[in-house]
Amino acid sequence: MFDDITSYLSSSKSHNFFLLAGPCVIEGEEMALDIAERMVKITSDLDIPYVFKGSYRKANRSRLDSFTGIGDRKALEVLRKVRDTFHIPVVTDIHSAEEAQMAADYVDVLQIPAFLCRQTDLLIAAARTGKMVNIKKGQFLAPESMTFACDKVIQSGNPHVAVTERGTFFGYGDLVVDMRGVPVMKEMCKCPVIVDVTHSLQQPNSASGVTGGKPQLISTIAKAAIAAGADGLFMETHQNPAVAKSDGANMIPLDHVQVLLENLSLLRQTVNKMTI
Repeated sequence: MFDDITSYLSSSKSHNFFLLAGPCVIEGEEMALDIAERMVKITSDLDIPYVFKGSYRKANRSRLDSFTGIGDRKALEVLRKVRDTFHIPVVTDIHSAEEAQMAADYVDVLQIPAFLCRQTDLLIAAARTGKMVNIKKGQFLAPESMTFACDKVIQSGNPHVAVTERGTFFGYGDLVVDMRGVPVMKEMCKCPVIVDVTHSLQQPNSASGVTGGKPQLISTIAKAAIAAGADGLFMETHQNPAVAKSDGANMIPLDHVQVLLENLSLLRQTVNKMTI
């Protein structure tokens, strides 16, 4: 449906940022369609190119009893229904080379989780599907190192690549977001740079085995990302983060998204006028 996803992401007539947003994991069809419908309305009104995000399975969980999904094919069918119902692109994570083509049959963008950004076979498999590949920067990597991940995709014959900043490990229980990485990756990777404004606020490795977060700072990180020149934003949202089955501690409530995006759009207009 979206053969040239790169052009779609830059299609805003007001030169707005683009947005990847949705639930952490597909919990069911009704919740996914409700989130997508509301997000489409908000982003359309603000002229923000929008990609619905939803993981069909969560492979990186701290505890064995953590929720991982409703079943791969069932969740992928939900993603396809979101795409076909609202005529928007969709993105999901993949975790192994074997998953690349399976997921590519349902979605428009394949996302490489941060922990897996150096997995050569995974990057090559994603590239060979022809889909856009969004590579999240490993929490253990410098921004400059992402050029090698991008090269693996490009040298495999796929020029449609993006990179996403999502924080760097600091100590054992927190992340630090260095916005200097945005212009560095824009210059060195020569591709769209996205900032993940919700996972950047995770507090990983909690003693309870459940990741914590600082959702009250989502607006701060998002504004800093726009000011730093990010091309796009990534965020996770849910009707009620308190009952979300994954990563609820660092999501933005769906009811709060519109005001945040309105403010960010105004900020982007201001940044676009700056000549510093």
